[in-house]
Amino acid sequence: MTVSSILSLMPASVPSFKNTEQFHRAVRAQLAQDIEVLFTYAKLPSPLMDACRYVMTGQGKTVRPLLVASVFASFTENNNISGNADKAEASLKSDDASGLVDSTPTNITNDMQSEDLASLLENDSDYDMCRRAALAVELLHTYSLVHDDLPCMDDDELRRGQPTCHIAFDEATALLAGDVLQTLAFEVLTAEMPTFAHFDADIASQLLAVFAPRARRMVSGQMLDLNAEAKEDVSQSELESIHRDKTGALIEAAMLMGGICAGATALQRMALQDCAQHIGLAFQVQDDILDVTTSTDTLGKPAGSDEKLDKSTYVKLMGVENAKTYAQSLFDDGRTAIIRELGSREPNSDGVSRDDYSINKDNDALLALIDWLWARKK
Repeated sequence: MTVSSILSLMPASVPSFKNTEQFHRAVRAQLAQDIEVLFTYAKLPSPLMDACRYVMTGQGKTVRPLLVASVFASFTENNNISGNADKAEASLKSDDASGLVDSTPTNITNDMQSEDLASLLENDSDYDMCRRAALAVELLHTYSLVHDDLPCMDDDELRRGQPTCHIAFDEATALLAGDVLQTLAFEVLTAEMPTFAHFDADIASQLLAVFAPRARRMVSGQMLDLNAEAKEDVSQSELESIHRDKTGALIEAAMLMGGICAGATALQRMALQDCAQHIGLAFQVQDDILDVTTSTDTLGKPAGSDEKLDKSTYVKLMGVENAKTYAQSLFDDGRTAIIRELGSREPNSDGVSRDDYSINKDNDALLALIDWLWARKK
């Protein structure tokens, strides 16, 4: 992609949530465009550029960017509705005190709901910071996959339905591709790139404070996972400790970063942290189940690889059916944390109520994503 073609791209717009498929398609399309913008900006030499583009444009699930975008959409819309309701409540009280309105309850929430999310954020740089965050988590995640697949680690030959990076290129190029993707994951939060607004320094510092320690925890978790291979006495608490870092840390980062970009309150961030810890663990339990119940063609990576490497897994520890029950309970607890927070606004005496905005998977991007994750087959 040339500089002139980048500059001709349509400006990014906030995807509003209508249904899961539409929202995910919009997020993935934006991510694909932003990846090309980033690589044009980075000016990497060949074959490093080719390898990075190869691994970043494969058929991945893009779960972590979807988490960033879904949290951003969910909490931005929720907070705008709450904020507008608060303003309307204050206005109603003022008008009532002045004798300008009667005491008949006035329901304003339907009008507030119907406003398109993009119009609520028009000319706002928050969404561009969300785009940066989505890129950051996908870059870091992909780096970890490239290194995981190397002969010195899991020695896998298939990833996302195509040959792994060290097979498609060579081991040295794959190693360097992982290295540079990791550095770009941090650089992208403040880089001056075409199609992006100037970065918000306050938001960027908050994102880095969340992102960096969880990137470290992800690597620590990988080491703990390697240490646990071939061990027969790994307990459930030890296994959870491994995966809260190896898998869960970056899921935590994604959700918290989406919340930061949306201006989430301290209480909302606590709810996101609670949800992320349950979803991150559930995601790993689910991966362990899929490894023994799904084919290589469906997974896009070698099925049965955990058993081949004698890894400690939830299936090995508790069996497939008990693992499924455990994953379901974790997803339920994560969902509950979000519903409790986003549904916490109480009706008031002036008729400003959220009864007509009962959140569920049909009208909330994050709850829809949680349901989509539970139903995934790869």
